[in-house]
Amino acid sequence: MKNVLKSFLKPLAIAVAGMLAVIALDAASPASPAGEPVTARSVADFLNSIGVNSAVSTRGESLKKTAEICRYLGIRWIRTGYEGNIPLADLIELNRQSGVKFSYGLLSGGTDLDRLLDGGRELAAAGALLAFEGLNEPNNWGIRYKDKEGGKEHSWMPVAELQRDLYTEVKADALLKRYPVWSISENGAQTDNTGLQFLEIPKGAGAVMPDGTRYADYANCHNYFMHPSHPGLYDNQTWNAADPGRLCKVDGLYGNYGLTWRTKFKGYDENALSKLPKVTTETGATIGGPLTEEKQACMFLNLYLAQFARGWSYTALYLLRDRSDEAGNQTFGFYKPDYSPRKAAVYLHNLTTILSEDNSGAEKKPEKLDYVISNLPETAHHLLLQKASGRFALVVWSERVAGSDEVKILFGSGQPEIKVFDPTISISPVTTVRDSNAVTLTLSDHPMILEI
Repeated sequence: MKNVLKSFLKPLAIAVAGMLAVIALDAASPASPAGEPVTARSVADFLNSIGVNSAVSTRGESLKKTAEICRYLGIRWIRTGYEGNIPLADLIELNRQSGVKFSYGLLSGGTDLDRLLDGGRELAAAGALLAFEGLNEPNNWGIRYKDKEGGKEHSWMPVAELQRDLYTEVKADALLKRYPVWSISENGAQTDNTGLQFLEIPKGAGAVMPDGTRYADYANCHNYFMHPSHPGLYDNQTWNAADPGRLCKVDGLYGNYGLTWRTKFKGYDENALSKLPKVTTETGATIGGPLTEEKQACMFLNLYLAQFARGWSYTALYLLRDRSDEAGNQTFGFYKPDYSPRKAAVYLHNLTTILSEDNSGAEKKPEKLDYVISNLPETAHHLLLQKASGRFALVVWSERVAGSDEVKILFGSGQPEIKVFDPTISISPVTTVRDSNAVTLTLSDHPMILEI
């Protein structure tokens, strides 16, 4: 992959002369910024959140290539299920070669719980299981369960009963009970109030399923950041898609777990939604119109960061490699069908490499760093991470469609060394600032990383 990487690297002169990595030392800054110290989050937790959808070794994909590109990208998990007929031996071998784990689910129309749990046990025994997932978009893929049609335009009682049974059987299994169960996707499309807008139906919810019915440990959404309900490019696009409340402009958490988008059944209030355990099992966008390959690559980085910063434990982009067995929507992938990488692949490789752990010892409880960012516009966001070594990684990114902003980061004390990285350029620092308590960045549409 080295030659591939080199072919996409931008010369450092571009950054210095032109764009996004304008770095400056400000010796006149005050010694201590106003504000409270910020508690870091584990860099390992962020890296573990990074997932994709992939057919692994079917639909024209190669197990060998899948393992290679997962290692290159830093992918930590893949969304899959038994319906794709991917051999379990291939999933276990992929885990062995790359460390990737799997959410294992009832995808499009699947109802065979025995087969799902048997496969889950094999994956768990190999250390390759991450979670179980409920049905995939039963508004699009109807089911037949216990001799009753469900989903789509039918009653959703069979969908609810299947999800209840999945949860009950996983938690009754001595081996599997420690693994989380993720809910179905697109539960906002319920035709009747089965209570699937809850992880557990609360007392007095008025659902047709009994109060106390338990469905899942995590909410599950397909909050594509480009969506027919809100097309085009706009500022804060991935940040908005990750919004847990009603301000989300796309098919997000609120429309599936707050007030269902189809029939307006009431779920959680916005305060509860902000704290709800949640995952995204599909999101992404195809290249075309205003979304260039460069824009897509930057937005994919922003997406993983925004999702994690706003409380999503796991995020799977659609798609690892473009489909070679279907027409349409052929530019979702990090890779083209011939496995040539798009810019998104190179940029994600750079991000995960910059943030990678150094294996210097056991992970420590995240510590605090005293800093504030002045002149921070609404389109810019920050996330403080910490490696097992104790080194901080302060990620600052902007989600502007056009233009840029200058921000100043002030630290509570002088820092002996601050390395500044731009993952759209390389895995090497674009500059290093020494013995300073301030750094100035010019941000536009992608992340910058300060290692402290």
